[in-house]
Amino acid sequence: MDGHEDSRGGGRSGNLSPAIKMKILDVPQSGKAGTLVGYQTRYGQIRRRYVVPCDPCTSIQVLRRRAMGRARFLWRTLTDEQRVAWNVAAHNRHTRPHLNKSGPLTGYLLFVKINCNLAAISLPMVLDSPAEPRFEASPVVKLIATNTNGQIALKLSVSRKPANPIILLGTRPRSQGVSYVDHFTILGVLPDPVRGASDITDLFLGKYPTLRAGMRVFIRTVQQVNGWQDLPTQVSAIVPAA
Repeated sequence: MDGHEDSRGGGRSGNLSPAIKMKILDVPQSGKAGTLVGYQTRYGQIRRRYVVPCDPCTSIQVLRRRAMGRARFLWRTLTDEQRVAWNVAAHNRHTRPHLNKSGPLTGYLLFVKINCNLAAISLPMVLDSPAEPRFEASPVVKLIATNTNGQIALKLSVSRKPANPIILLGTRPRSQGVSYVDHFTILGVLPDPVRGASDITDLFLGKYPTLRAGMRVFIRTVQQVNGWQDLPTQVSAIVPAA
């Protein structure tokens, strides 16, 4: 097994740092076992030392936790008929695959998911199960990055004005050679387009202000209708030199 370290410290000699990650040959694993944590990446099975995660309690985290608590409370206020309707809506649906496995989605889980999706864009929660919509193709075409005298701007080209809210997600800027990223976070709702493009500069820089020329920006967009969401559309662009 080869040890690898990240920028937080730890070397190949001396005491092992909690940041040491090891690629291993083993059955698929996920979760904590003793002092080690296992998880899968696209490069294979990884094992690392367990580190107590940092909880910055940002305003977005607090809002999401409150939304989940609110949704859980509302579930207890439903009538039996409403719960049956949510269970019917969740029938034949499954949770997001993990280690190539997924389980049946219950009415409770669907209720929490729909209402947390609504809360994420400041819409009121619902007690009755909304009908699942049929999504049209995403209007998002591509991401355009410009750099005018050091002023970086990011815009999403769209084929038409969105009929429903589109959730905008981003991740920290990467090297332009990076082709795969994960761990996206919500930036906000896609602004209305002007002459076929939605300016997302303020939304992105408000979360990731250290954007420089030569970095690649990844953006995901998700259409949302009554709390239901379609599959994400991902685009990227490299910030050009001034």
